[in-house]
Amino acid sequence: MRSISSVLFMIIIMCFVPGCRDRGMEAELADLKAQAEIEQGNKTAVLRMIEELNKGNFGIYEEICDPEYMLYSPSLNPQPLSLGQTIEFGKMLFQAFPDASYDVKGVFVERDRVIVWNTFTGTHEGEFQGIPPTGNKLIVGSILLFRFRNGKIIEEREEADMLGAMMQMGMQLSPKQ
Repeated sequence: MRSISSVLFMIIIMCFVPGCRDRGMEAELADLKAQAEIEQGNKTAVLRMIEELNKGNFGIYEEICDPEYMLYSPSLNPQPLSLGQTIEFGKMLFQAFPDASYDVKGVFVERDRVIVWNTFTGTHEGEFQGIPPTGNKLIVGSILLFRFRNGKIIEEREEADMLGAMMQMGMQLSPKQ
C-alpha cells in the first residue's frame, strides 16, 4: 500500500511540475517581452529626438527629457548642463553651424541605456565658443549615452572629438612655452 501511494504521489508530482515550469517560463518570457518593448521605446525616443534636432526643433527636449535631465560632455564643458542650458547650447550650435546635422551610424540598447554612435557635420558660419566663423566644414564623431527613467531621458553623456573639431575650425595645437 505504501509503495502504491508513493507511486501515485510521484505520478501526481510529475504531472504538475511541468505545468509549474511552463508557468515560470511564461512569466520569464513575459518579463523579457516587456523589457524588449521598453528598450524599443527608448531607442525610438532617442532616434526621434535626433531627427527633430536635425530639423532645428529644440522643443523635443522638453517632450522627451525628464525635467531633471542633465548633459555631461566633459570634452566640451567641464560642468554638466541642465535641460534649459542644453536647449540654449543647441540653439547656439545651430546658429554657429546652420547646416548642422547628426548622422546616426549605430544604436545599441541595454536596459535603461541607449548608446548612439554618430557624426556631426556642419559649416562653421557663426561664432562658436569664441571662435569667429571660418566657413570650414566640420565632421566630428561622437558617442552619446542616454539613460532613461520612467520613459524619459534623465541623463545624457557625450564623448565627442572636440580637439578634432577645433582643429577643423583652424585652431592650432602648440606646446606650452
